[in-house]
Amino acid sequence: MKTMEELDQLKPFQARSIIEELRKGSVPAEYVPFFTVGRDNWLTFIQDDLANYIAEGGAKVRFLSGDYGDGKTHFMSVIQHLALQEGFGVSFVVLTREIPIHKFEAVYQAITQQLHGRFEGIGIRNLLRQWLDTLAEKEEPSLAQLADMAETLRNLPGMNINFANALTALAHNRFVPLEEGEEQEERDAAQEIIFHWFEGGKVTKRELKPFGIFEVVNKSNSKQLLNSLNVFLRHFGHKGLILLLDELETVIAQSASMRNAAYENVRLLIDNSEHAEYFHIFFSIIPDVLLSEKGFKSYDALWSRVRSIGQKKKLNYRGVLIDLHRTPLTTKELIKLGRCLRRIHEISYRWEAEDSVPDKLLEDVCTNQEKMGLLSEVRLFIKQLISILDMAEQGETPTEDLDLAQHVVSSQQEMDQEKVEQLQPSWDK
Repeated sequence: MKTMEELDQLKPFQARSIIEELRKGSVPAEYVPFFTVGRDNWLTFIQDDLANYIAEGGAKVRFLSGDYGDGKTHFMSVIQHLALQEGFGVSFVVLTREIPIHKFEAVYQAITQQLHGRFEGIGIRNLLRQWLDTLAEKEEPSLAQLADMAETLRNLPGMNINFANALTALAHNRFVPLEEGEEQEERDAAQEIIFHWFEGGKVTKRELKPFGIFEVVNKSNSKQLLNSLNVFLRHFGHKGLILLLDELETVIAQSASMRNAAYENVRLLIDNSEHAEYFHIFFSIIPDVLLSEKGFKSYDALWSRVRSIGQKKKLNYRGVLIDLHRTPLTTKELIKLGRCLRRIHEISYRWEAEDSVPDKLLEDVCTNQEKMGLLSEVRLFIKQLISILDMAEQGETPTEDLDLAQHVVSSQQEMDQEKVEQLQPSWDK
């Protein structure tokens, strides 16, 4: 997505951050445009959906399928950048033991914490602070203007009354002068309670009552509050809300009861999208989620809605399934990726890499992966290349004595270990 000329503008610290994350097997989401190649068809159709369907009031759920190493997290990060460029609010949440999809209130909390958009910083607190600053751009609003604003917020279609009242309470907290005897510390403490409620944190009904908020965030209302967040984002100049929920496959390791609760939430999100507006959810999954007995097919209410996903032999770039495994990067694209990473490594460590790690070596790494039936594993290619660049930068000449077959095996073993660590603990069985 970035040209080589733009890549050359990276600062050494930024370049090093990219290399450090890739060496660990992580995706430096902030910088993915600097090393994104290929899969143009998927991205073209997603961008078209965002600009011409979701931004016009549409809603959609899509599943992004690929094996470990196929580049799902990288691809989700690219979607995040596209959505931000198009003017959406975006939240990218990795589903983990602490953020399980069967506890949607915890997912809602993570969504608010990871929110990006047309505001400085990350998270709903920064969104709300910028909204308050905007209200006072010309002059601080009067009580009459605050009353009009509250009426407008309450009447926005789809807005939850508690969400509207919390926004109004924040504005009053900021702009209404202190009452006689009231201390600024009390005002600040009140503001913190309201922010905490927006973030899905634990606050009591008693603490919330003075602000006209009558419900704490819970399992029952979290999806409704998510809708209200989307309504508010649009009210504040965004084109809608894009949710990126990564690693849904962690559900498979859970007990049957928790899997069922998780799949019920997925079903509800799919059903909600049929009535939602300006809203797009992407779930990343491994193929087992669609194929295994512990996957979607174990929950009839969900399976009846998704059973047709992935059954067609011909790829449909507008379909529900984004199948990365069936659309791997080509050798030519991997070499292009290798050139990007080589340049980033050069900037990172201030050296010249092309003589030690020429294009021919990049081709050989691809050829070797292809011989072993592993060409689709982008993460494996990246892991090998970073290791080769590291060795070369430290004075070892990889072209002379590097056993590529042995190197790909050791890199794959490292990845397998990372995969095991990623899946552990096999919690809640």
